[in-house]
Formats: sequence, C-alpha cells, structure tokens
Amino acid sequence: MRADEATLARLMMMSQKGDKQAYATLLSECQRWLSRYYSRRIAPAQLDDLVQETLMALHNKLATWDSSRPFLPWMAAIARYRWVDHLRRLYRADECELVTDFAGQDDEPAIAARISIDRLLGMLPDPQARAIELVKIEGLSIAEASQATGQSESLVKVNIHRGLKKLAHMVEKA
Repeated sequence: MRADEATLARLMMMSQKGDKQAYATLLSECQRWLSRYYSRRIAPAQLDDLVQETLMALHNKLATWDSSRPFLPWMAAIARYRWVDHLRRLYRADECELVTDFAGQDDEPAIAARISIDRLLGMLPDPQARAIELVKIEGLSIAEASQATGQSESLVKVNIHRGLKKLAHMVEKA
C-alpha cells in the first residue's frame, strides 16, 4: 500500500470512528512515512525511537485532526515538531557528537550547507519553504508535493519559483 493523502485521510477518519483495523493500518503506513522522513535528518540509531515517539504523539492528537483538512501536512507538522524537540534534547544534553559520530570529516561541507539551507528556508514563508523542501530537496514530484501540502500543483510551482527567487536575492545580498 502507498501512503497517499486520500488513503491516509480515509484511514484516519475510520480510526476516529473506532475502526481498530483501519487504525493499525494507519499506524503502519505512518511508521513507514515517518521512517523515510527522519532517515535523512537523524542518526540511524535514533530513528526507531523518534518514529515511536511521533506515533505516540499522533495517537494523542488523533481527535484534533479535522477531516476537512489534508492529513499529510497535519502529520508532517507533528513530525517536524518532534524532530525539533529531538534536536533540542540532543544539544541540551551535550550530545553534539552526532556530527562527528554520524558524519565523517568529508561530510562537514555538506552538513554546513544543510544548516545554511535550513536557515535560509527559515526566512521564507512556510508554503514556499515547504514546497522547495519537498520538491528540490526531498525529490518529490510537483503532484506529490501538491498532495502533501494540500495546494494545487500551480500553487506549488509558484511557491517554488517565488521562494527560489527570494533565496537567490538573499544569497546575493550576503
């Protein structure tokens, strides 16, 4: 089964109504999606813990999802907040060895570039940053990004174009 917006939304609606089989399938699909989402963001040793933590957060927030809104952006927002919380815990506990343990010396320029990209994307409006991240960084198609964000394909393209234009302007000014 592919975890697309329509399938996940249908499973979520059934889960909210008490369908245990739909809930089990939903958790399985969310686990698969979250594993892919986090695999590029954290060390492999921490992947399962963060996925489980996020699944618990989804369970606790089950009743807050509004079926008139897209499911994937709702789940992605929870995943992103859990990821940020995870990073805060790492840095507060002085576990900054993540960079040296997980990435070799040759990866330092790539890590620095990723940090710079994250900072620049943080200066953009959320729809533009999300569209650029999904299509240009994660490699999703325009159609997939459209489904994930709940925006039309045209709006995703416009957000990418405007966001890249703003990023180019920011880089030129620096």
